[in-house]
Amino acid sequence: MSEWIEIGTIVAAQGLDGEVRVYPDSDFPERFVEPGKRWLLFPNKTEPEPIEFLSGRYIPGKGLYAVEVSGVEDRTAAEALRGCKLLVEKSSRPYLEPDEFYVQDLFGMEVFNQLTGELLGKVSEIIPAGNDLLEVELVQTPAEIAATEAERSKIVSVEVQHKDSRRKKHKTPRAKPPQTRKVLIPFVKEIVPVVDLEKGRIEIVPPSGLLDEI
Repeated sequence: MSEWIEIGTIVAAQGLDGEVRVYPDSDFPERFVEPGKRWLLFPNKTEPEPIEFLSGRYIPGKGLYAVEVSGVEDRTAAEALRGCKLLVEKSSRPYLEPDEFYVQDLFGMEVFNQLTGELLGKVSEIIPAGNDLLEVELVQTPAEIAATEAERSKIVSVEVQHKDSRRKKHKTPRAKPPQTRKVLIPFVKEIVPVVDLEKGRIEIVPPSGLLDEI
């Protein structure tokens, strides 16, 4: 699916005449209001099917779009599309202004502290807010790696002990591995001055206190 971009999800029928309600996953409203070809991916399917948008409109106060689709002429047909993903070809992405980025391009990029050169981790999520937040999954320190290996060895020993202890009619709880650490970084120019898509590299200038707890 690397050649496709997900732009929204059909969440319900709209009215009785075949319109569908779309929850948008795109910042480009023209994806939902302009006529033309889109692609439909049914749940549990791997290959999308072409569809034709006839018209669309924003539903005030709902954060949704109502879209008329060719061949969908009543509420029953519209309900049959509930849960389907809407896609467009990656080659059709709109032009971006400088310092604008597609969210999916940021996932997995390495994040470095520009002040020290230290690798902090990788982008694991983008959280919409007043200013978007980069959720960064932090790299493990040598001490944390050692602790993880120690916990894994405990799990193995517990499992063996559990098998041998059935005669004693008690269970030893399974040890849990350490949780992955994450940090939220405001995605603003002052804090994130460098986003190099070609190198897969993001550099941050952390304000005082941002990284104190990691």
